[in-house]
Amino acid sequence: MSESEENNPEAEPAAQTDTTPSEDSAESGIDQDVIRAIPITLTIEVGTTQLKLRDLLRLSQGSILELDRSVGELMDVKVNDTVIAKCEIVTVGDKFGISVVEIVAPLERVKPV
Repeated sequence: MSESEENNPEAEPAAQTDTTPSEDSAESGIDQDVIRAIPITLTIEVGTTQLKLRDLLRLSQGSILELDRSVGELMDVKVNDTVIAKCEIVTVGDKFGISVVEIVAPLERVKPV
C-alpha cells in the first residue's frame, strides 16, 4: 500500500480478479489433455465375504458363496479403490452395464476408512 493510500481512508482497495479453473490451469501450465489421459481402474463391487483359507481351497465348480449384499441393493462404483457412486446392474444388448443412481459427495470420498 502506498503512503497516499494509507493516508486516504476513502481509497478503494485494489481490484481482485476472479479466476476460473481453466484460467488457473492455463496459468500453471497443466495440460487438460494429459490429465484426461491418465489411466484409472473402474470397479463395480457386487459384494464381499470373508472365509478361511481352508474354505477357499475347498471351492470347486458349482460352489456358492454368500455375499454381504441383498438382492436389489445398490452396487459400489469404485475408482482406484475409492467409492465414487452407487449403481444398478443393467443389460446392454448381450453385455452387462451399469446405471448410475447416486454420486458420492466429494467430501465423503476422502473420509478415512
